[in-house]
Amino acid sequence: MKTVLRTKIVALTVVLVAMGVSCSDEFLEVAPTGTLADAQVSTLDGIEGLLIGAYSMINGGLNGDRAAAPNHWITGSILGGDANKGTDPGDDAELATIQRFQNDPTYNRFNNLWNARYEGVSRCNAVLATIEKSIDLIPAERAASLRAQARMLRGHFYFDLKKHFNNIVVFDETLSATEIAELPNNGDAWAQIEADFQFAYDNLDEVTDAGRVNKWAAGAYMGKAKLFQQKYAEAKTWFDDVIANGVTSNGLKYQLLDDYQQIFNADNDNHAEVVMDVESSNETGSVQNANWWDDLNYPYQTGSAGPGDCCGFFQPSFELANSFRTTPAGLPLLDKSYRAPENALVTDQGVAADEPFTADSGPLDPRIDFSIGRRSIPYLGWQPFPGASWIRVQSYGGPYAPKKYVYYVNQDGVYTDASSWTRGYATMNYTIIRFADVLLMAAEAEIELGNLEQARTYVNQVRARAAQSEFWVKNDDGTDAANYVIAEYSPAQFATAASATEALRFERKLELSGEGHRFFDLVRWGVAAEVINEYIDYEVQFLQSAYGGGNFTAGKNEYLPIPQTQLDLQPGVLTQNPGW
Repeated sequence: MKTVLRTKIVALTVVLVAMGVSCSDEFLEVAPTGTLADAQVSTLDGIEGLLIGAYSMINGGLNGDRAAAPNHWITGSILGGDANKGTDPGDDAELATIQRFQNDPTYNRFNNLWNARYEGVSRCNAVLATIEKSIDLIPAERAASLRAQARMLRGHFYFDLKKHFNNIVVFDETLSATEIAELPNNGDAWAQIEADFQFAYDNLDEVTDAGRVNKWAAGAYMGKAKLFQQKYAEAKTWFDDVIANGVTSNGLKYQLLDDYQQIFNADNDNHAEVVMDVESSNETGSVQNANWWDDLNYPYQTGSAGPGDCCGFFQPSFELANSFRTTPAGLPLLDKSYRAPENALVTDQGVAADEPFTADSGPLDPRIDFSIGRRSIPYLGWQPFPGASWIRVQSYGGPYAPKKYVYYVNQDGVYTDASSWTRGYATMNYTIIRFADVLLMAAEAEIELGNLEQARTYVNQVRARAAQSEFWVKNDDGTDAANYVIAEYSPAQFATAASATEALRFERKLELSGEGHRFFDLVRWGVAAEVINEYIDYEVQFLQSAYGGGNFTAGKNEYLPIPQTQLDLQPGVLTQNPGW
């Protein structure tokens, strides 16, 4: 399905450009809806083609701006403290101002993010409008499925806009371009998002082709939307249903994989933990169909000895790495003492690759070495991570490299597209929602409703998977690569809502690190200013040039600014977010 769907998308893109039915760079310059009822698209095959075009926008590839990446490595992970921009000060220096919260509304990459998501909305609306104009040609059951897929995708695009910009413009397929241009950016986005997900849940099949959305993806996304609105009882109802009954698009019962690292292995795409994902492929004639958004995010200049051979962006932070420190009993240091010098990880910061180095021997959560590349630890079959020789500038970005969604040595030339300037265009699906995320969101809802034991059960399911020692990272001789120690929480540690919340939030940090969730979690919990400023204060002692002068301003930096380009297009209609 991955290859077929992507191949169709490439062909469709050419058709759309030729017909002129795709959005222009500015979402408010969409051609009138009526122009889409062309003989070339007002057929079942034509509508299916339009739908595939809507699917293609899940990967955010409208303009190639990595700020529009579906994995939100900039807006979700870097802004949330999972990682530093990395590389060196001069390479994409604009990202450095973003990570210090010194950006402004004129930054074009925010406009690119806005445009990419509204392009997705526009394509979904084109599908829906064309169905209505061609309804006599389409069997009723098929029409319902096509509508449901389009509305599910539209709900996704609006959700993404909402969590980034908050005050957004909301419209459906019934409005003309003139009517859209008169809409302010304070529409009831949650009502539209919920309506789309409800329709999708009611009308989507449980089992379809891998890569397409199904009923249970809609149910999980509805639960997430409810959680973001703090509608905990309603969120619980949706999560209960998904956990008990949900299956993947290809019919696998949702479950946690035994082996954590297989979540991020291209050989294992479309696995039982996938709720909704971004499909990818290579050798299609366009690197945009591979993981184009991660092309910079591989260790620096590895040559043939490592993956990507490029740029060294997206380096995991000191603060994140230290968060994987555990007590001798295998529990996280929830009192933040992981930041204390006596608990901080031993690193090779300032140590040349040809100088001796002894790795940290203290107790660590095993997920650290599935998530972070660090000196002397095996790195996806390539070799033990060599340290400074794979880091561009340690003093600027730190000693670590990303490890999730990086390809294995035996996948080089198989799942990579070498037709461009880097081998970093890899074929690996990015999981937008995975089952561990669902369990942790369900645990959060249970805590808020006072069901602490059920919340502990969900959190411990996630921890128990990580504790399966046969799957831990191993040295060549079969020994554990580090001193891994992890345990489940006892009832006493979930005895109060406060202690349960603390454990749950830290579990999300560890389990989902580097996957684009952290910043949005901090914002919806109402703790972004406190946590991020503490993070900057901690990180700046190691990386002064990267974080010096950085500061998160409460009441402002929770959301990106409405792009100035959009304000200029609609003077007196769109308004800027508070603080900007």
